[in-house]
Amino acid sequence: MTTFLQILVNGLMLGGLFAIVSIGLTLIFGIVKVVNFAHGEFLMAGMFITWLITTRLGLHPYAAVIIVVPALFVMGALTQRLLIQPLMSARDDHVQIFATVGLSTALINLALLIFGADIANTPAHGLRAPISLGPVRVLTGQLYIFGAAIALVIALHLMMKHSQIGRAIRAVAQNRSAAELMGINVNRIYILSFGIGAACVGLAAVLIAPLYPTSSNIGTYFVLTAFVVVVLGGLGSIPGAFFGALLIGMLDALSGFYIGSDLREAVVFGVFLVILILKPSGLFGNRRALSHLS
Repeated sequence: MTTFLQILVNGLMLGGLFAIVSIGLTLIFGIVKVVNFAHGEFLMAGMFITWLITTRLGLHPYAAVIIVVPALFVMGALTQRLLIQPLMSARDDHVQIFATVGLSTALINLALLIFGADIANTPAHGLRAPISLGPVRVLTGQLYIFGAAIALVIALHLMMKHSQIGRAIRAVAQNRSAAELMGINVNRIYILSFGIGAACVGLAAVLIAPLYPTSSNIGTYFVLTAFVVVVLGGLGSIPGAFFGALLIGMLDALSGFYIGSDLREAVVFGVFLVILILKPSGLFGNRRALSHLS
């Protein structure tokens, strides 16, 4: 029984990690309607910045949040303004997707040029220390990630529900033309939303960097699962992304233990395909999934 509880807790902690990576991705898609294939490379950039701050300045890795989050916000805002926005009027939406794929490739090669192919290890400062919670044990850093994922979902919910900016974002997400008629600057909302989505992944980068080695392809490891989480939870649904991530984390942990670590991805993607066939809008989505941004 203790072993089963430990597996469940491991799955929840892993789900929290997937959630904090996925929230920014679903936010960008839900508002801007762009699938950002460079999302993983934003995460990679944030992890490298965290590593530099920690190793060069000797600070705690979490102190890097005051630099990484604003830097990723600016990076996301500039991506929307300079790369995506000029293509918004294109007749084929696939052009925007190809643009983010190109940005992903460029960022990977830029990282290889600057940091090389070696793995960078961010000092953990005790974040890899285990904590006993009754019969189960978790890493300190995992608890912080899980707590941050919950806090991020609540903060975004409150912002979308009660702030003027949040209401404007929801209006643009639901109907761009109507929002424009009401005097909302849609292009500015798109830039802001992309920046917030990138800032979310910047927070994820700071939290993940002490627990995982950083390399030029680290983003690929997380973003593939993030795409599964976003579709599974319902495109554009922030709560759906959170609960979908917890489900994927549990499936990953259970299948890895009972079936085999080499087959856990097959199980996760197999369940994902079955759910997608039976309910294409995702477990927590519907035709008006964008309303779930609030």
